[in-house]
Amino acid sequence: MPITYKNIEFEAVLGDITNQPDVEAVVNAANAELAIGGGVAGAIHRAAGPELYEECKPLAPINPGEAVITKAYNLPNKYVIHCLGPVYGSDKPEDELLANCYKNALRLAEENKISSIAFPSISTGAFRYPFQKATDVSFNTILGELERFKHLQKIRFVLFSEQDLRFYEEKLGKLE
Repeated sequence: MPITYKNIEFEAVLGDITNQPDVEAVVNAANAELAIGGGVAGAIHRAAGPELYEECKPLAPINPGEAVITKAYNLPNKYVIHCLGPVYGSDKPEDELLANCYKNALRLAEENKISSIAFPSISTGAFRYPFQKATDVSFNTILGELERFKHLQKIRFVLFSEQDLRFYEEKLGKLE
């Protein structure tokens, strides 16, 4: 259920990041080469089609915390914002690098006058970032950036499990 906080609509949903037709941009939990991978990156590349990787090639490699933007091709969105999250336990400082993913994605959204964005839970899959810690970083970072938004009106978190969804809903409930 969406909530509005500081004129931004926030919501958490259980679902597929590649099937968010009512948002302008989806965020890809990318790998450094911006290539087809497992998890979110694999799903986004498969759904978008081979043109996405062709556009990504000259933008790679990116470092942890960095983000780049491309068209969305066969996805139902206008843009894909690709972020490289930190590998927990090896990319240091993890919290700062993960926060930079969110900051840089939001900066690109603003620069491109994007009004709505959907985030997966960056770095919590193959990169082993503890889910609750990653959620705290994402919320604290996004809330710290709210004053900068001129175009962004909707932020959606697309989650993979009921347990993850419940945790996000708890966090969102505390905003009201």
